[in-house]
Amino acid sequence: VQLVESGGGLVQAGGSLRLSCAASGFTLDYYGIGWFRQAPGKEREGVSCISSSDGSTYYADSVKGRFTISRDNARNTLYLQMNSLKAEDTAVYYCSTLFISELCGPTTTFDYWGQGTQVTVSS
Repeated sequence: VQLVESGGGLVQAGGSLRLSCAASGFTLDYYGIGWFRQAPGKEREGVSCISSSDGSTYYADSVKGRFTISRDNARNTLYLQMNSLKAEDTAVYYCSTLFISELCGPTTTFDYWGQGTQVTVSS
């Protein structure tokens, strides 16, 4: 079972990035899946997720309207499209399965994640 994130980098404020998370060893479609981020000196923040039960999505208030989560079942890959990036979006971003696959929301906890990808937004 493996999750591999990619797509991070350095971007100016207002720019865009698309993160990818390739899953292997399991079928992504069967699991609740999402993204969280970790910035130095800050608590982990759940950014977005997709529920396994009905495909409903959740976005943290800090990214709502700017980020879009999506899943390509044929490629077994999760994406996070990030637009209008801000300096405060700077963090390491991880994709992860949800501890409870059907529970995708502000109280979501994360279960198994990859190595992360660094996103740095310059102001």
